[in-house]
Amino acid sequence: MVLAKRERRTRDRVEQLDSQIVEVLTEDHPQSVRHVFYRMTNPRLPELVEKSDRGYRHVQDRLKKLRRAGFVPYSWISHATRRGYHVNTFDSAADFLRQMNGLYRADLWKNAECYCEVWTESRSLAGVIQIECEELAVSLYPAGGFSSITLAFEAADSINQCHGGRDVMIYYIGDYDPAGVLINVALERELRAHLSADIALHFERIGITEEQIEYFDLPSKPRKEGDRRSAHVKATVEAEAMPAAIMRHLLRGRVEALLPPDALAIAKAAEESERTMIDGLAGMLEVRP
Repeated sequence: MVLAKRERRTRDRVEQLDSQIVEVLTEDHPQSVRHVFYRMTNPRLPELVEKSDRGYRHVQDRLKKLRRAGFVPYSWISHATRRGYHVNTFDSAADFLRQMNGLYRADLWKNAECYCEVWTESRSLAGVIQIECEELAVSLYPAGGFSSITLAFEAADSINQCHGGRDVMIYYIGDYDPAGVLINVALERELRAHLSADIALHFERIGITEEQIEYFDLPSKPRKEGDRRSAHVKATVEAEAMPAAIMRHLLRGRVEALLPPDALAIAKAAEESERTMIDGLAGMLEVRP
């Protein structure tokens, strides 16, 4: 049931909506606010949220209250747009080694045939897939719409230095709308302009695509009248309309397919051994006169 324009939810209906939100986040997190909003527009739910700015604001408000009340952990909501900047300090060299020990990562891509990066249209999308990118040791860039030429230059310069003679694969996730389908085209063009001539770049939009909209029956909105860009795009679909779990699964499958067999398990075994050695070095520093 969609609310009338000025109808207010009863307490029972608000509690039902809260229950739906908590259930969705318990089964899959982190998610962005917009991901949760789209899940709440599912017509099969007892308490349906309208597909509108008003509906989004209501879900956003309920999430704020649920987090403050302790029903939803803050970490379950991805919000990568604002971060603090910190300076790390240490009690001693031994303290430095112990704190940095957990950051040590073995290079699971050293025997891979290509170098891989992931780009997203927005920071909120990046926050949803950040854990997968960290585990699989791929660089993640939130473009923030039409990316600045400086960011593209810096990313291309980094690729020039670390690709190691391998092909480069870039996976992109963004909205399917008149502007969104042009953003990745502009990004690819800008990257190619700064990459070394000997680098073979493969650039693939893995979400959102026209095929995915149909296959997953993703909710869409009419395109804005008067927008002359990308005339073939008849309706618009935000990337957050795809459930976060499906997005992460899709990305993980693409990235893991580029790795050698058992690369992640082998890297984790090497990390455990190296971390034991680092911990031993920290212990030696602690007893040093």
